[in-house]
Amino acid sequence: MHDDRTKDFIRSFIQDDEGLLSDIYIEARENGVPVIRPEARDLLKVLLSMNRPERILEIGTAVGYSALMMDQFLKSLGVNHHIDTCEFDEKRISTAKKNISLMNREEFIEIFPGDAAETLDNMIGKLSSDGGGCLYESYLYDFVFIDAAKAQYKVYLDKVMKLVHSGSVIVTDNILQEGEVLESHFLVEKRDRTIHDRMREYLQYIKNDSRLDTVILEAGDGVAVSVVRIGDRV
Repeated sequence: MHDDRTKDFIRSFIQDDEGLLSDIYIEARENGVPVIRPEARDLLKVLLSMNRPERILEIGTAVGYSALMMDQFLKSLGVNHHIDTCEFDEKRISTAKKNISLMNREEFIEIFPGDAAETLDNMIGKLSSDGGGCLYESYLYDFVFIDAAKAQYKVYLDKVMKLVHSGSVIVTDNILQEGEVLESHFLVEKRDRTIHDRMREYLQYIKNDSRLDTVILEAGDGVAVSVVRIGDRV
């Protein structure tokens, strides 16, 4: 009861989106499309304000809400930026493209269709020089938001680490899985056990990864915020 009252109290201070961004959010919720929760959205804004990233990578576009939210916030800060975002579902890609077009942000947000792990591999390959194996620092991402297939988070992170630099911020959403990650393996529905187990493994992994400084927060459905340590990018 105390937790519910605390969450309601905190949420009472959160301001809603305005205009087209609000319409996109409401439509997504009505259609059952997972979108970032208000508390996590506010946390993202604070992190973006602190980091002021120019190159952003998002894994999990859905209908484009979070990409557009980050884009509009960075625009309000006067940050010259570009967002690359990955999505597998063709229907959601179509909706995201429509939403991005409605807000005239095609120049600033690019959708990469297909399996995110394959997309990341392609990005890593393109960064490599001809036979040299070096990465062009100016093309590495300053900020990464991971919000896609939960069972694949560790796969995504290992690939993302080859696309970021020292000081880059990596945010992972929905790490508490509606509280199920707290439960024992055998208390979770059988169909959900793989995701449950992999998420717990992921949290252990990022908290013990010497390349990262990570904090786990309760915001929304749980958010992990990691900063890449100096000299430990790959």
